[in-house]
Amino acid sequence: MTGEQRVLKAPGDAWELWTWREVARVLHVSRSWVYMKAQSGALPSLRVCGLLRFDPAAVREFALGGRKESTVVPMPSRAAESG
Repeated sequence: MTGEQRVLKAPGDAWELWTWREVARVLHVSRSWVYMKAQSGALPSLRVCGLLRFDPAAVREFALGGRKESTVVPMPSRAAESG
């Protein structure tokens, strides 16, 4: 089984979000690599309650070279929500 096949066969449902650990395990990289790529916008990511999370489909696309640039999308703070 190749690395690409392993990435494409990652389990989970449509609403699942991965932590840095799952991304690092699937891509065979370190924690610091995941954070560095997410911060630079190279690896698509989002913030959920201040925590960095990753869409598995976007990670697969990144791994296959389909996604070139992204940004971390911060969630609005509770102060901003209450107006």
